[in-house]
Amino acid sequence: MNDRQATATLSLTRPDDWHLHLRDGEALQAVAGTSAAQFARAIVMPNLKPPVTTVAQALAYRERIVAALPAGSDFEPLMTLYLTDVTPADEILRAAEGGVVRAVKLYPAGATTNSDAGVTDIAKPRAALEAMQRAGMPLLVHGEVTDSDIDVFDREAVFIDRVLEPLRRDFPALRIVFEHITTREAAQYVEQAGEGIGATITAHHLLYNRNAIFSGGLRPHWYCLPVLKREIHRQALVAAATSGNPRFFLGTDSAPHPARLKAHAAACAGCYTAPHAMELYATAFERAGALDRLEAFASFNGPDFYRLPRNAGRITLRRERWTIPESLPFGDDDIVPLAGGEPLDWRLVA
Repeated sequence: MNDRQATATLSLTRPDDWHLHLRDGEALQAVAGTSAAQFARAIVMPNLKPPVTTVAQALAYRERIVAALPAGSDFEPLMTLYLTDVTPADEILRAAEGGVVRAVKLYPAGATTNSDAGVTDIAKPRAALEAMQRAGMPLLVHGEVTDSDIDVFDREAVFIDRVLEPLRRDFPALRIVFEHITTREAAQYVEQAGEGIGATITAHHLLYNRNAIFSGGLRPHWYCLPVLKREIHRQALVAAATSGNPRFFLGTDSAPHPARLKAHAAACAGCYTAPHAMELYATAFERAGALDRLEAFASFNGPDFYRLPRNAGRITLRRERWTIPESLPFGDDDIVPLAGGEPLDWRLVA
């Protein structure tokens, strides 16, 4: 399958998205169906306004997601809770017993969109972390420090030393997903660490380095957090994703924002990749000569880490040149998908 001319179609076990933003209200109505067309399941992020901090809120949010799906869709949203300084251990136990909440998300306060209610000091939610460790509930970490004196391009590497390594020493049985890793240091850390840690990788961090943000002018639709990094880091992520190592798996971090808030004096962070996610991943894996390893990355490694069954269905990608739409409807606004107006050579057809 490494021969470009020999691969006209690509059949894969139906994949899952292990890191997805669906928003709420009109935005949810606009984007839910696009992820359902690509994936069987998705870990849904809890950073709404207000954040999803209780099981009751997660159940209500799940109902809104299901109601927004196209008729007949079997897409399964996997819910998460938003960790705060004061998350009680009892709420973690309710989540673990209920079976709907699959993980808890750690946002360092101020790290990204709607993270103001996040953790200010990793020592504060200790009781919740201990309860998660006992229950086997995964902790999903946005791996950046937010100190003003740390360069934005160094925040992930510093997070490993200051937060992640001490966290894993204090809670050695805590299962952790290092979300949307962006650096060589993060890829090497996950590869070399002990059991119980995995990492998601986005398509945009596999395909682009930080030059994409500035190519031909300032391009806000390539701006995300964690921000795109140097080429050496992109290459390290590609090597990790295509290595066959089961610790690395697909997480789009598709993050929809209205176009007017992306092309803004204070642009929102996030790349919208849900409509063409698998096509982007196929492009990245093909460029690396590793199409034969896409299925494990997209369809096997994630469910195995989350201790869920692999999907039974299949999808088909066909080699077909097409152009990503320049914009799409988004409630009363529009939204610009990543690389809108540019061509792709793979298309999801079934």
